Amino acid sequence: MEEIAMQPRTRNTALLLLLNKPKEFTMKFRVLLTGCAMIAGVASASAQNTIDASLTHDGLERTYRLYIPAVYNAATPVPLVLNLHGYGSNNLQQEFYGDFRAIADTANFIIVHPNGTEDPGGSQFWSSFGVSSIDDVGFLSALIDKIQSEYSIDNNCIYSTGMSNGGFMSYELACQLSYRIAAIASVTGSMVQSRFDNCNATHPTPVMQIHGTADPTVPYLGLPAQTFMPIETLVNEWVAFNNCDPNPIVTQVPNTNLTDSCTAELQVFENGDDGATVEHYKITGGLHTWPGSIFQVVGTNQDFSASQAIWKFFRKYKLDMFTGISEATEAKTFGVYPNPTTGMIALQFGDASERMITVTNALGQKVLTQKSVNASTQLNLAERGVYAISVLERNQRITKKVVVN
Repeated sequence: MEEIAMQPRTRNTALLLLLNKPKEFTMKFRVLLTGCAMIAGVASASAQNTIDASLTHDGLERTYRLYIPAVYNAATPVPLVLNLHGYGSNNLQQEFYGDFRAIADTANFIIVHPNGTEDPGGSQFWSSFGVSSIDDVGFLSALIDKIQSEYSIDNNCIYSTGMSNGGFMSYELACQLSYRIAAIASVTGSMVQSRFDNCNATHPTPVMQIHGTADPTVPYLGLPAQTFMPIETLVNEWVAFNNCDPNPIVTQVPNTNLTDSCTAELQVFENGDDGATVEHYKITGGLHTWPGSIFQVVGTNQDFSASQAIWKFFRKYKLDMFTGISEATEAKTFGVYPNPTTGMIALQFGDASERMITVTNALGQKVLTQKSVNASTQLNLAERGVYAISVLERNQRITKKVVVN
């Protein structure tokens, strides 16, 4: 669903060379896009559970698509899955290419397909390479806030996945938004070495990596010119981070399709801290594609469905497994006055007790931490923005959003 995994820049010759794909691949890619557009035209007439919307972040209007399964009931909090498109693709294409909708219909979770911003050539991308000033972490955090304000979301079950550049961005969220993300999965993505070196993940993070050994866009052996990490190195680094067993349990995926020109194996690294695992689908002969996709471009493994494998992986994990903190029930809450505010706010609790208050900005950075033993506390937030105020009391946490104008 994409031509390249990085933002093109004329000063970088090696990067521009990646745009020159083989003719056969380019022609199939165009057919794939045409198929997406045709299906989208049919779906738009009857997709009652699909919502196109937007929000403004950092002065930019950002668009996204929500898929709400028919079984959703606001009385029951449900998981949220972020499904991020690749470089040069968009949210509509990703909705069909890496399709989770049929799974959501039975498993009952909400899917959001956001759009990245455009590079100078008009291709949409995610800022996950350390070369762009676009605040995509802040945007996706604000998007989660908005969805939580409109739907009943289980804060312990927020996950991110994506294709290529969307896989890179999912790793970025695991590093920079870990207080909200329970687990991530990357399909044909990787990490830039400098982004891994600056990873700020605060808890063990389950990771799934799906990658073809013949991927020409994000090579399995890495891309030194762009410091794309080799896939096995990337997997091993997350194995070490989670303190998993270094030797995986390897299972061969049954080769049920003899015409896809590739085979797959599943490597599972177990016994990580707090039960975190790392799983890697290694697709021998696989190209830069989404396994199990209905768009069967050459090199697309059809022996398993990446979407099904990812959801099976996600559903095993909840955020409080790794933080040791559970979300408080609705009966246990606190007041925030005024909201919105110009800076000074008052937090009103039901009684005097010891609590830890943490204020986090839209980038996921802690801007204030203090203890309170009173029934009320005042805070001063001088800078404009959207903040998350979390109150931790007796290993239970409740979080509210406040807007400073």
